[in-house]
Amino acid sequence: MSERVVLGATGLDVSPICFGTWQLSPRFWLDQSKQDVLEAMNAAFEGGINFFDTADAYGDGYAETVLGEFLAGKPRDDWIICTKVFSHFNPDGSRYPDLSARHITERCEVQLQRLGIETIDLYLLHAFDLLTPLDDVACAMDSLREQGKIRHYGVSNHTLEQLRAQRRFGSYNVVQPAYSLLSPGIENDLLPYCQEQNIGVMVYSPLHSGLLSGKYDGTEAFDDFRKYHADFQGERFKTIAGAVRSLLPIAQKYGLSIYQLVLTATLMHPAIHVAVVGIKSPGQIREALGAMGKTIEREDYFAVRKALEIDGSGKLRDATGQVK
Repeated sequence: MSERVVLGATGLDVSPICFGTWQLSPRFWLDQSKQDVLEAMNAAFEGGINFFDTADAYGDGYAETVLGEFLAGKPRDDWIICTKVFSHFNPDGSRYPDLSARHITERCEVQLQRLGIETIDLYLLHAFDLLTPLDDVACAMDSLREQGKIRHYGVSNHTLEQLRAQRRFGSYNVVQPAYSLLSPGIENDLLPYCQEQNIGVMVYSPLHSGLLSGKYDGTEAFDDFRKYHADFQGERFKTIAGAVRSLLPIAQKYGLSIYQLVLTATLMHPAIHVAVVGIKSPGQIREALGAMGKTIEREDYFAVRKALEIDGSGKLRDATGQVK
């Protein structure tokens, strides 16, 4: 039987590994082989993954289109689909934030058509809109739910205070924040709140854009957005890559790759239900599948955490905010 977790108060039964599609954004990840991604989606389904994450911003709709192509003709009850709304797209390719009720409604219709489905299982606000009144946003989401166009809704890229404010007006029962063992800051505020409120948590970039996969030695060069990322530059890149590779003995102890060890440790946090993993090939998803249902001993978990304390960024903090 496939591994499943309940995504907080939504009651959705989802695989703890979610197939992410951000990689289908050429301006971040350059062009990817659509055939490879389609084959990876198939490998994911065959391996027990039923949860797929996308957004209208990924390739300006391209990711949703590819996912819709894959879903065509497949039993709808076999899939849980999450997508997101936020940007208003101009004909020249520029974009700006827009969570007005009219825009949310219009975008949802377009997204349903791209995906080839009648109902989106989980609809997220991709970021926080400074201009739209929060009650207007919630009313739009509730209206879509009443019409049967979405089942549940939540937020992505929100701070704890932004989430609290949103929840005064609507049933935002899922959050999708950035999180990795190298950058675990939300453990100090957002994750405890979500655990207390039974909010589903699906973290993205758990492998820190691939840096925690164990495949780098710190000398590699990148053509995609990582060439501008400080963690992939110079001595810092070498330091982090070395720390990650030092995890190999712990991984081998459990018959895991470093990639699988990091996903396993990530999913051990009691507030985290799902890790969204960007997949480019069938081999990557098959490796990710090896982390589902796994666990490691407490001592080894904290050994992993300690190894990834780079410049104090991965250290836990006490109630005073001091690094421990």
